[in-house]
Amino acid sequence: MQLVNIGFGNLINADKIVSIISNDSAPAKRIIQESRHLGLLVDATQGRKTKSLLIMDSNHVILSYLNPISLGERMTDDELAYPEDSDE
Repeated sequence: MQLVNIGFGNLINADKIVSIISNDSAPAKRIIQESRHLGLLVDATQGRKTKSLLIMDSNHVILSYLNPISLGERMTDDELAYPEDSDE
């Protein structure tokens, strides 16, 4: 199991991620609304602007303030998956 830091010390299991998408599109905004309605939305932005949505295999949607590129890099680089000195 690989845990990935998605910001502010929040960790998720990378094996459960189906996709990471940007928040800029209308379909992404619909996904957020539907997930909120179904009780499957997890907001990990700490009040910051949402930049990416993580779609999980359980149909949960996790909001992150990190952009999709940064999250992808954290998933592929073990050193960034959980940095010890995080200034977030």
